[in-house]
Amino acid sequence: MSEPLGRRTFVAGAAAAAFLGAGSGNAEAADLVGGNLPGFYPALKNELNFPLAWGTSPVRDFKAWRRAARTVVEEHLIVPRQNSTRYTPEFTSGPQGDGYSRELVTLSLTRHERVRGALLTPHGPGPFPAVLLLHDHGARFDIGKEKLIRPWYDDTRLSSAQAWADKYFSGRFVGDELARRGYVVLCLDALGWGDRGPLTYDQQQALASNFYNLGSSLAGLMAREDARAAGFLAGLDRVDARRVAALGFSMGAYRAWQTAALTDTVAATAAVCWMTGLKEMMVPGNNTLRGQSSYYMLHPGLPRFLDFPDVASIAVPRPMLFFSGALDTLFPADGVRVAHDKLTAVWRSRHAEERLRLKTWPDLGHVFVDRMQDEVYAWLDSVL
Repeated sequence: MSEPLGRRTFVAGAAAAAFLGAGSGNAEAADLVGGNLPGFYPALKNELNFPLAWGTSPVRDFKAWRRAARTVVEEHLIVPRQNSTRYTPEFTSGPQGDGYSRELVTLSLTRHERVRGALLTPHGPGPFPAVLLLHDHGARFDIGKEKLIRPWYDDTRLSSAQAWADKYFSGRFVGDELARRGYVVLCLDALGWGDRGPLTYDQQQALASNFYNLGSSLAGLMAREDARAAGFLAGLDRVDARRVAALGFSMGAYRAWQTAALTDTVAATAAVCWMTGLKEMMVPGNNTLRGQSSYYMLHPGLPRFLDFPDVASIAVPRPMLFFSGALDTLFPADGVRVAHDKLTAVWRSRHAEERLRLKTWPDLGHVFVDRMQDEVYAWLDSVL
């Protein structure tokens, strides 16, 4: 026999009140910290213990751990592998550089879109070592690949690119410097930059949200494209496939070590100004908490298993270089220190500590200036 409506309503209301904490004199109202962190965020951070990190994971065989950790990362990318998609490259020659040739190359990194990049090749017989250059974010979207390779094909972008190089790279174009040193260099636009933009800063969060609504991921797409770009570069006849490096600054550094984690094609990695512990970065005032740019580096759910340095460690025992600036406000010193300690422990556990180069520049901030570049070039020469 059914209960009277009034009785059912009372019970439902009481249950709802209990669920919501109504009537509890000690309950505190939910609050926000800085407008974008829940007041209980310290409790959420404390729950992150990264159980699949090497040394914490129950898997004790390192090769098995690498496979398992990479699988977990790939599952959280959402975007599936695109290995069956043919690159089908088209090359367009440009004017000769100082000891190297210039080309534009258009290729398919996924089945959905053709992407244009800049390709530099040293003069000589080859095959050459190669560097996949990965551009930064910087909230500057009209230029992408042009931040690292001097554009010969667009005077308007050249002006913007030179201003960017002056601000962050001591006026140099890193890709052109590498090509003069004997490296094949490839740099492509990530979605939103250069030929694939320009996006605006305030559009990023909506773009990422729409990717999620479509069952996909903006950050996952970038990760998959970067890994595919490494495979394309290694497959060129002019390239020695055993000597392919990934190099990036800022978001490009994140992309570099992430690519090394996702594919063994990358033989060495140089990451400048992007490495930290996640929990140390999630503090009031940090740039990551603003959303927007962070969506290019956000794989939902992955922090329940692995920290940033844990992901980078999937590349062990291959050589890796991490530079940071002590004055870099984007990455707190304690976060850099935690990450460096984790990285050191993993490389040391594999008797490969000499292949890990960690350095914090005491007088520098978020830059990749000439003296940092020179050390990276010398390091690449030594490991490749």
